[in-house]
Amino acid sequence: MADFDNRVAIVTGAGSGIGEAIALLLAERGAKVVVSDIDDKNGNYVVKQITDKGGNALYVNCNVAHAEQVEALVSHAVEHFGGLHVLVNNAGIGGAQAATADYPLDNWQQVIDVNLSGVFYGVKYAVPEIIKSGGGSVVNIASILGAVGFAQSAAYVAAKHGVVGLTKSAALEYSAQGVRVNAVGPAFIRTPLLEAIESDAAMMNMLVSMHPIGRLGESNEVAEIVAWLASDKASFCTGAYYPVDGGYLAQ
Repeated sequence: MADFDNRVAIVTGAGSGIGEAIALLLAERGAKVVVSDIDDKNGNYVVKQITDKGGNALYVNCNVAHAEQVEALVSHAVEHFGGLHVLVNNAGIGGAQAATADYPLDNWQQVIDVNLSGVFYGVKYAVPEIIKSGGGSVVNIASILGAVGFAQSAAYVAAKHGVVGLTKSAALEYSAQGVRVNAVGPAFIRTPLLEAIESDAAMMNMLVSMHPIGRLGESNEVAEIVAWLASDKASFCTGAYYPVDGGYLAQ
């Protein structure tokens, strides 16, 4: 399968978890992938996995909370590969667990900076280059918590709702110029973000019980819908939000 031959993709937060799975799948299907992360060791390992299989990849360190770093990331991708066709805004953090009135101000700002402003910066700097390259796709990784609330997670929930709204606005603005913009809403997926609670059997069982399908999701299951949305197979899909949630939102 070669859905992305001669196409260039940036994946943020691609050093592990969902981002790693997306980067590997896009490369497997022919994309030249810019692997972006703040963890150099993990990011370079993902690049090695791609190149060892004959793929083409580049690692760029980027903290998406900083506009100038995202701008440099996009510029580096275009300079190195000659264009840009796909952006996957995946980088994100979980944030503190606290009631809204007690939520730490510094942590609120950090979560908004990474999970919402980082997506905005990606769209802002990547879309003009995607247009120059003849069009393409932006896929923003939101969350099921972009559609519903979750106690003790005000910053994360607010940011992910914002990502869904930003996705819809950008889709309206750029669809006529050949850029489709969609959001994906994973439920609880087995990623490094859950490592802190994996040893807590009661907590893990509680998370599993929230999904009618009876288990947590896997990163590759999210990567599959991202790859589809980024490809021409989804050519009539824009401005939408696609849950990958094992039935979570159906309840």
